[in-house]
Amino acid sequence: MQLNKEYTFRTALPGDTMQLVELGLDAYGQFKNALTDDNWQIMQTNLKNENTYITLLQNAKGYVCEHSGKIVGMAFLVPEGNPTTIFEAGWAYIRMVGVAPGYEGQGIAKKLTSMCMDHAVQTNEKVIALHTSEMMDAARHIYEQLGFKRQRELAPIFGKKYWLYLLQL
Repeated sequence: MQLNKEYTFRTALPGDTMQLVELGLDAYGQFKNALTDDNWQIMQTNLKNENTYITLLQNAKGYVCEHSGKIVGMAFLVPEGNPTTIFEAGWAYIRMVGVAPGYEGQGIAKKLTSMCMDHAVQTNEKVIALHTSEMMDAARHIYEQLGFKRQRELAPIFGKKYWLYLLQL
């Protein structure tokens, strides 16, 4: 799909925090009905937590897409050296790719993910990882189209199947 000329892509800034919280709730809110009430409450609590975004803004390279002054897309690249239970220390990884309802299917997530990939190349990362779930068909399609390869199934998160994907740079 062709991106609308009215979209602006830029680096995420600390002043974006409240819009990022709102976008997280909107973008991931589409999964509410796919989750149990308990799992949705956990996800929603995480999405509402300003510290989630503040930490990403401090530790990752974030990118946003704006339309008419409103943030409608986001993605973050966490550099290597920040291991988790899922991601190894030597991997950079992509987190919180989200697009506002009504803006899906216009190439925003793909462009934001590509921006993260470009930054990884510029900063000499060797591997980019991400995880995605059975609820996120469109996301899996984008990641596979961009060259990410499914490595293995992870332990369920929010009661759903998740997979680890890697891209060797």
